[in-house]
This record gives sequence, C-alpha cells and structure tokens, in this order.
Amino acid sequence: MRVIDADMVHQALDFPSLIAALRETFAEPAGMPQRQVFPLDDTSSHSDAFAVLPAWNQKTIAVKAFTYFPSNPQKSPELESLYSKVLIFNRETGEPQALVDGTSVTYWRTAAVSALASQYLSRTDAKHLLLFGTGRLASFMALAHACVRQLDTITVWGRSPDKVDKTISAIQAAAPLIEVRACEDLPKAVAAADIISCATGAPAPLFDSAWVAPGTHVDLVGNHNHDRRECDSELVVKAEVYVDAKVNVFAEAGELLIPVSEGVFELSQVKGELADLCRGDIAGRQDEQSITLFKSVGTALADLVGAQLVYEKQA
Repeated sequence: MRVIDADMVHQALDFPSLIAALRETFAEPAGMPQRQVFPLDDTSSHSDAFAVLPAWNQKTIAVKAFTYFPSNPQKSPELESLYSKVLIFNRETGEPQALVDGTSVTYWRTAAVSALASQYLSRTDAKHLLLFGTGRLASFMALAHACVRQLDTITVWGRSPDKVDKTISAIQAAAPLIEVRACEDLPKAVAAADIISCATGAPAPLFDSAWVAPGTHVDLVGNHNHDRRECDSELVVKAEVYVDAKVNVFAEAGELLIPVSEGVFELSQVKGELADLCRGDIAGRQDEQSITLFKSVGTALADLVGAQLVYEKQA
C-alpha cells in the first residue's frame, strides 16, 4: 500500500481531469451512506469532532476519516484545525491501494464539484465571479470556476485586507489573464456578479438576496452546520436549488434547514442532486433569468474520485 502526501496530491491533480472524472463517476452507480460526524464532547455544537465518510463504485472502495479541532491553532501555531486521510481499496479484490492525504484532496474536490455544478447551472456567458472567503480553499474555488467559464473578472471579499491581498496574489499567479480585485462595494459587486461562490466560516448570511441579479448562479460550500448559513432564506425561496447529495445536505445544511424551520421552504422543492445532472436526468439551467443555487457540504464519492485519480497518476 502506498502513502501519498499533500505535495504528491498537488502535483498529480489538475481541474480539467478531476472535473471530468467527477462527471463520469457521479453519472454511474455508486454506494454512499450518510456520513457520520461524531462530536467528541458536549460543550457546544461546534466542538471537537471526528467524522467517517465511506463510498464505493465498481472500481474503488474509499473511506475518508477526519478530525476537526477548532481550538488547535490557539494551542500551538504548528497545529492544524483539520486533519484528514483517505484510504482506498481495490473494488474487485478488497486489496488496500493507498493512504492519501485527505486535506489536500478536499481542497481540490470541493472546488471541482462546484465547477462541475456550474457547468450545468451558471450561464454559459458568465464572466464575473464574486468570491467570498480568503481561507486555503479560496484560490482553489476561483481557479476551478475559471476552468469551466471564461471569466474576465474575479472580485474577492474578505474581512481581513491582508488575507484578501494574499488570495488575490495566489489567484493572479495561476490565472494572470484574469483581472482579480478586492471588493470595495459589496451591494454593487453582488449585483454585478454572474457567479457568487461562498467558501467561508460565516454563521450568518453574507449578503442581501435583494442585491442578486436575475441569471446569477450562487455556489455555497462553506457551511456544514444546521444552524448556520451563508445566504438568507429569501434567496433559497426564489432560486432553483440543487445539492451535491441530499443524504448529507438534508442533515447538515442550515441554508436549507433554516428556511424549512421558518415554513418558507420544503426539501421537496430541491430540483435534484449533482448525480442527476451528470446522468442527464435533469437538465439544469433552463433560461437566462433564473437564479440557480448549488449547496454542497462535500461527499465521500468526490473524495473517492480525487484519491483514486491521484493514485493512478502517481503510479
């Protein structure tokens, strides 16, 4: 069995091949139970946690395990909040194949899943991406979206000017032909955006849905908690809503669960899952004026695809 570290993951992956592999895999039969997240104490709903995410298809069996200890950076600057590994097995024989760094795979697959959904849900002429977030995932999100749409402008919003500058520099280094700038007027930036991608730890809506123009695609990946959300209820009500996988989103995503608790939205109104789009069971965007919304909390099947692709490319 091979051990594949983060540097090897980054060397192996690129968005065109990962997005193509995700599309192919999500269109095929697969098994993916609801992921299990176990709080390790009872002090709060956002305390230390351990999670297990299994999935399998005709080629591979995979399980991702991760720990989340949000206070780690306060304990020591050398500690991360999140540690993750993906273990993959040969589906035919059950033989272990590789232990892959899961944190790096998660960055790549999260962004690639959003970009894949955008191919079905954003307008084909989308040019302007508004990116909320300046964490480690941010540049991956921008570059993935730029891989599937011919963006000419990326606007970055964040609470820390220093982190905004670092995020802009990271995006520009990889995509020098795209204008990347800091957000100076949030209502104006939201109204001008063709795609809005949110990858933050924000507990409350980041913008007013009244600012969102017809035809916008909204991509939400930052929140995994039932009592937190990156957008308001009004946006969910007026948008055509799609999810990466109902089994996880319906259990975790406050973006949908809060409007349900308010009585203004029903989970049956969700148009479909990413797999439905990839199989062609549903068509995605139907006109230029609809607001589309894609909510992702991450799937074990996407972890499987990323880890398997790394293993194959490293062979």
